[in-house]
Amino acid sequence: MCISSSFNKSKNMEEVQDCKSRSIIGASGSVLPQLLKSTQDQSSLQNFAWACLLLARKNYLLKENGLVPTEYEIDMPSLDHRELKKKKPISKAKYRSNRSDQRSNDCSLSSLHDDVALECIAWASRADYPSLSCLNKRFNSLIGCEDLYKKRRELRIIEYWVYLACTSMPWEAFVPSIRRWMRLPRMPCDVCFSNADKESLAVGTQLLVFGQEYAGSATGSATQSAVWMYSSVTRNWSRGPLMNLPRCMFGSGSSGEIAIVAGGTDETGRVLKCAELYNSDYHTWEPLPDMNLPRKSCSGFFMDGKFYVIGGMLNNTDSLTCGEEYNIQTRTWRRIENMYPGGNNAIQSPPLVAVVNNQLFAADQSMNTVKKYDKENNTWNVVKLLPVRADSSYGWGLAFKPCGDRLLVIGARRVRDGREVLVLHSWCPDDGSAGGAEWEVLSVNDRVGGFVHNCAIMGC
Repeated sequence: MCISSSFNKSKNMEEVQDCKSRSIIGASGSVLPQLLKSTQDQSSLQNFAWACLLLARKNYLLKENGLVPTEYEIDMPSLDHRELKKKKPISKAKYRSNRSDQRSNDCSLSSLHDDVALECIAWASRADYPSLSCLNKRFNSLIGCEDLYKKRRELRIIEYWVYLACTSMPWEAFVPSIRRWMRLPRMPCDVCFSNADKESLAVGTQLLVFGQEYAGSATGSATQSAVWMYSSVTRNWSRGPLMNLPRCMFGSGSSGEIAIVAGGTDETGRVLKCAELYNSDYHTWEPLPDMNLPRKSCSGFFMDGKFYVIGGMLNNTDSLTCGEEYNIQTRTWRRIENMYPGGNNAIQSPPLVAVVNNQLFAADQSMNTVKKYDKENNTWNVVKLLPVRADSSYGWGLAFKPCGDRLLVIGARRVRDGREVLVLHSWCPDDGSAGGAEWEVLSVNDRVGGFVHNCAIMGC
């Protein structure tokens, strides 16, 4: 494990103790060298990790105070969870909300109530949870419970992860804040589900992947709908709940712990106008009122507290330029004419749309541009060129996603030896330089392939 931490301005710790930033970048460079001197054994290693969590809770890295981190690495190989597992086996323990009467042998947390310990751990990066859970049984118990993520929501701590399935499986996760790639466990699905088209959706702490699997054990038998769910809490795959009416080619969007899917086609190919709401806390699907029109190959998103569906096809030949707005409070749909002018034809991907700070953006697959939606006038205006070409593959293989206050475009770039590498581009629409600012390259990955089959952003 490496902890990156540094400053381009010299300020002491006392100058920034009262700030309210929710940054979870790391701890101060002036304190870490002192902490490192005491990490010679397992006990001091736990104390070191605990000190880092407390420092993160105190928010010593603050953008509001003009502290901009510049990357350097402090190598902590003893924090690697594989090495720790070799030293001491870890047994699973269930979390209980009130354990004040139970004493722990773990020196780091024995004197703290679970609620206090949870709040401190909540400020650490989720990327470090696997390593921290191996420090002792108490860490493992607290990190593996849902209450930790409820505490993060309560504290309004949101850390965005990008989940990708590209040409080469399995699923990968990218953490923009620390620019780290991680490989997810292999999904225990059959060969049909693995090779067939899939759709994905991130909601709460879950990644849902929808597809088809063989109904029987024999290869070549009839297929049926299936959902696999990856939990960021347990860091494992399991079967997910099926919709009331399973479908594909639907539009979807998520907001917090709920998600809505609308339209699509059923197993007979019938184009649907029904919609369903998913609650990730209860793992349940709830039918919603029907849309005004059936549509497939559409896109969905939340904006200003409402759910929208735009684009798509009425059938195999007729495209739709209208959009529909769903009011969750009144449970009603409103049709918006010409919300997606031009529509998308049968060979194009569904509309590539993203909402950043309640502003709607779309990638024009034919012109390779980024457009912004004018809510008042129901019009679109070009604001920027795309960093990659979308017209060569009609929008397929490209991810266009919101990630906090930034817009992500993920696509292929061909390098000199003819290979395609995956490049993650980022742009902040609110930086005051709409068309002039360059796209920032967050990462280049040459081992996952350049064609994005599925992409979902999880913030928790």
